[in-house]
Amino acid sequence: MGIFNFTRNKKENLDKGLAKTKESVFSKLSRAVVGKSKVDDEVLDNLEEVLITSDVGVDTTLKIIERIEERVLRDKYLGVDELNTILKEEIAALLEENNSVDVSDFELPDRPEPYVIMVVGVNGVGKTTTIGKLAHKFKAAGKKVYLGAADTFRAAAIDQLQIWADRVDVPLVKQKMGSDPASVAFDTLQSAKSNGADVVIIDTAGRLHNKINLMNELSKIKKVMQKVYPGAPDEVLLILDGSTGQNAFEQAKQFTKATEVTAMALTKLDGTAKGGVVIGISDQFKIPVKYIGIGEGMEDLQIFNRTEFVDSLFS
Repeated sequence: MGIFNFTRNKKENLDKGLAKTKESVFSKLSRAVVGKSKVDDEVLDNLEEVLITSDVGVDTTLKIIERIEERVLRDKYLGVDELNTILKEEIAALLEENNSVDVSDFELPDRPEPYVIMVVGVNGVGKTTTIGKLAHKFKAAGKKVYLGAADTFRAAAIDQLQIWADRVDVPLVKQKMGSDPASVAFDTLQSAKSNGADVVIIDTAGRLHNKINLMNELSKIKKVMQKVYPGAPDEVLLILDGSTGQNAFEQAKQFTKATEVTAMALTKLDGTAKGGVVIGISDQFKIPVKYIGIGEGMEDLQIFNRTEFVDSLFS
């Protein structure tokens, strides 16, 4: 019963979080097929516009349209009432091809050394909040969590992380503003190692104005962490603000050039009609979207499940 309730609550939260996007997509879709009984060229043209204006992105939209065209040719007569189901199936299939990894829970490899996550992303995308929520989720899963405040460029970043560390009741390793970020990362890993931590989450500076500086800083943090754990970091998690739509694409492009991003989290999907950006970013960058933020609460960070996401959007 407990698991059933948890699953149901998760689905309800997802539906609620994606409500604005869903409403927007559905109203556009119903206009796209008005007066039509079957999927023809005009419906496909309208559908293309619906997807592009829902921030799915041009390239991904064209892939989806191509897939639907193939089905129209194969099945000869497709009614517009089937369009939702077809969209759901084709988008889910597209996401499956791009993301081989599908994590089911806040699970970590079973090993003696901690799992190290280095978090990157520009300021204002919900980076600190996501770190706090991740710490909460891992702690709730019985893990010993350590946080590292390596965004030493802004005093506010250190203060905000401290608030989250206090709220979740996990240790935060920090130095004063302007300290060397790599030194903070080193200290965090040393503390985590000597205290038997299971997971370490390191915040890093979110400045994109000079990509070379960012690249150098992230490389240096990695090198210094590897002195403590040769394989660190296990994950480079890029946080993007889903409500910025196409701007999130641009940030993803810049960060994937600056460092090797291995997973992504899209935040603030609850306050926007731009949830389609998750589909486009997942497809274009071939990097798994691992988490989605669908609200302010501690529980409103979810593991991204492509089937549940597409289901929530198109049903």
